[in-house]
Amino acid sequence: MGNWVENEGLSIFVIFVWLGLNVFLFVWYYWVYAFGKKYYYTTKLLGAALPLARAPAACLNFNCLLILLPVCRNLLSFLRGSSACCSTRIRRQLDRNLTFHKMVAWMIALHSAIHTIAHLFNVEWCVNARVNNSDSYSIALSEIGDKKNETYLNFVRERIKNPEGGLLVAVTRLAGVTGIIITLCLILIITSSTKIIRRSYFEVFWYTHHLFVIFFIGLAIHGAERIVRGQTEESLKKHDPVMCEQHISDWGKIKDCPVPEFSGNPPMTWKWIVGPMFLYLCERLVRFWRSQQKVVITKVVTHPFKTIELQMKKKGFKMEVGQYIFVKCPTVSKLEWHPFTLTSAPEEDFFSIHIRIVGDWTEGLFNACGCDKQEFQDAWKLPKIAVDGPFGTASEDVFSYEVVMLVGAGIGVTPFASILKSVWYKYCDNATNLRLKKIYFYWLCRDTHAFEWFADLLQLLETQMQERNNAGFLSYNIYLTGWDESQVRARVHISGPSSSVQGLPVSPLLLVFFVPCFFQDQLMV
Repeated sequence: MGNWVENEGLSIFVIFVWLGLNVFLFVWYYWVYAFGKKYYYTTKLLGAALPLARAPAACLNFNCLLILLPVCRNLLSFLRGSSACCSTRIRRQLDRNLTFHKMVAWMIALHSAIHTIAHLFNVEWCVNARVNNSDSYSIALSEIGDKKNETYLNFVRERIKNPEGGLLVAVTRLAGVTGIIITLCLILIITSSTKIIRRSYFEVFWYTHHLFVIFFIGLAIHGAERIVRGQTEESLKKHDPVMCEQHISDWGKIKDCPVPEFSGNPPMTWKWIVGPMFLYLCERLVRFWRSQQKVVITKVVTHPFKTIELQMKKKGFKMEVGQYIFVKCPTVSKLEWHPFTLTSAPEEDFFSIHIRIVGDWTEGLFNACGCDKQEFQDAWKLPKIAVDGPFGTASEDVFSYEVVMLVGAGIGVTPFASILKSVWYKYCDNATNLRLKKIYFYWLCRDTHAFEWFADLLQLLETQMQERNNAGFLSYNIYLTGWDESQVRARVHISGPSSSVQGLPVSPLLLVFFVPCFFQDQLMV
């Protein structure tokens, strides 16, 4: 329990602070609209639906301020670099950016639902008061503004014969139109972000997520019409609503109860979101600038298990172990960017990624690189590639510890290729100040072919450790979770010094278990 609190305590604290701010904003604005004198008559007209609409609106502003920050990758990389002197627990929060992004998105969805439902009731009551289908007090409040030099409270100004006509007036106003557009965008973004859609139809997820541009534009102008109105400060000095509410028929006739004056709330949402939108615009400009820099593919290597390796060069490119980049191939798609972990080491004069062929985009890249052909592909025929990054991850901190445990599954092992390569280069350069003393490496795969592209690296590293009398530096354990009968027979009848993974010696360092279970590809550091 103590270790859990030490490791996760800061994350829990951040979540509670975020939830606490949401609760505070909801309660505060609910109180302002439900019990404040400024909205006394507005509450009389609309009832409890008014504070139930405005309180989540304040929470929406707060969460829309936060939603873009976790996806500003360059900002996060800058913060990670500038916080290098801080504890790893603080830097670890930056690695959970997408988790926080999803939590904020669900909070936006919740408050949007409450806000929308409450305003539907508000519109209905405003319309009913104008068709004389309400109590006399609401009708009287709605008639304020019908006379010259009076300011109105009810935004429905025309006298309507039936409620259906009033609802049409409401949805054709700026607030109604933008509200419908915002809601539709939010529904499409959330539904296309589900795990099934992301994995099976990534393009749908990618394109619909860019509806956030329309969402934020609509959000910024949603309150420009100032439909929600309250009593002005000057009017409150002359007209006390608590004292005058019972004398509505005498308003303007007695000295202490003149006809109240009303005004709409100035739009506030843009003040909440302009900062994050500016940061995100700068983020996209930086990405665009970097994507225009020339990238040269120097080598394409086809590995077993439907995996290809792209070795590339780019002027001024600098990386750290475990970082990732975003790749776009205009030949395949002019808009899609896909993240891939770097498998090269910082000491190498190129950077590389390993790509498993599992979808339409990767299949298109596979064919564009000529990997579907038997003959040698000329370098000038290789497709153009745009690269954005690199971006930081938790793997950068691997050399800050004396003992490290690396756990990967399937193609999720790629960050550790970069780490192990860097370790190998450091030992080749006789690194004496290396703090890292022991690596425990666990890798789970469904098929023996998946090990083959990684086997040479493990063998080189183990040989290097043995030559330097440090054979215990790396302890690697490889688990096979899927097999066929021929693989089982081959493994059972082995009596020599080689294993079912070609090139790796059978030793206490290598344990291959045939376990009847399957794991989703995931990376755990």
